[in-house]
Amino acid sequence: METIGVVLIVLLLVILSATIAALLKDGRGHTPPERSEEDWSALELPSVSYTLRNY
Repeated sequence: METIGVVLIVLLLVILSATIAALLKDGRGHTPPERSEEDWSALELPSVSYTLRNY
């Protein structure tokens, strides 16, 4: 009975440490850089909101 308890505690510690390691490593992998060839523009959008244009 004691061996089952020890095995469960060790298994819980292994799972917990693997989860923490995965959370710390998450998002730190290789991501491509954002590139922008053209300046951003609003194209055909109005410069004044519609609620102000109604009055």
